Amino acid sequence: MKKFVSLAFSLSTLALICNATASNASNKTKQNKINEKFIQIQIDQNVTIGRAIKTIVGHYPQQAGSIVGTALDLYPEKYKEIIHAAISAQPTLADEVVTMALNKGISSCTSIVETAINADPSYIDFVVTAAASSTPEQLSEIVRIAVITEPDSADYIVQSLAKEHPSKIVEILSSAIVAVPFVGEYVVEALLAVFPNDAEKVITTAIRESATERENIKRIIETAQNSGVDAKKLEVYALNGGATAQELSQILNHSQ
Repeated sequence: MKKFVSLAFSLSTLALICNATASNASNKTKQNKINEKFIQIQIDQNVTIGRAIKTIVGHYPQQAGSIVGTALDLYPEKYKEIIHAAISAQPTLADEVVTMALNKGISSCTSIVETAINADPSYIDFVVTAAASSTPEQLSEIVRIAVITEPDSADYIVQSLAKEHPSKIVEILSSAIVAVPFVGEYVVEALLAVFPNDAEKVITTAIRESATERENIKRIIETAQNSGVDAKKLEVYALNGGATAQELSQILNHSQ
């Protein structure tokens, strides 16, 4: 009971602090010191950092970014708890929290992305696009860990990243299929819906990366056909990707 009373008192204190400093928002040093003091009060009262962040973010979303940033500076070793708590309490913070954590260099990109996705999978597109924007050199790893963590969202992951990085379609598609082979047909459908003019690279890449999964190749061909790709062009693209004439005939002839 004492813990809850203390927490309520501290939240009231934060409200007063926020109001008092609102007119001096440009003074980041002063605000950081206030954030540090408030977080430390919570920890001294035996409130876990995760619970403290979740409570503060829930009550004062306008201060969330500043508080989370300070918490990551104070307790970088507890970044998973902080990230998970912040996004769970306020999912719309997903991209901001991921960007902040990556810029601070507190852990690997894949660990931060995985933690953020697990906090609220419904915001996975915000997480991966924010991560790719902050660390574009790790695009393949971002795709890999995202698809492995949430394979049912592979189409959204690939489509969102391809929209942001259209010149990297092949890299994005390859990384997704290599990570989780069965998502091939879904990511192909997602990409063809947005990039119909890139059908050749999408189809040939998907089939090439599915070389060891022949049933997946058939499903990719069928998906491409259902997406409206011209049969003659589809045949050329598929053969260039490594499909066999028999695999093509099983799909194309069956539909005629």
